[in-house]
Amino acid sequence: MGISIWQLLILLAIVVLLFGTKRLRNIGSDIGSAVKGFKKSVSEDDDSKPASEDEKLTQNDKNATTKERADADNEQSRK
Repeated sequence: MGISIWQLLILLAIVVLLFGTKRLRNIGSDIGSAVKGFKKSVSEDDDSKPASEDEKLTQNDKNATTKERADADNEQSRK
């Protein structure tokens, strides 16, 4: 069927008895800080992605310009 509210309360009481409220509070704060750090790193990664794509485009433009110059130099030297 499913887990009723009474079963959840009994399970919660057993967990509190086993670990204690202080340890559960520490575990909760550790998990919270881990999630916060994860979200921060993901948002920083999203912010840095467009910049790296722009750098790639700029580098490709530089490579194309360099290639065009090299082709032009080759044509001039052939003449």
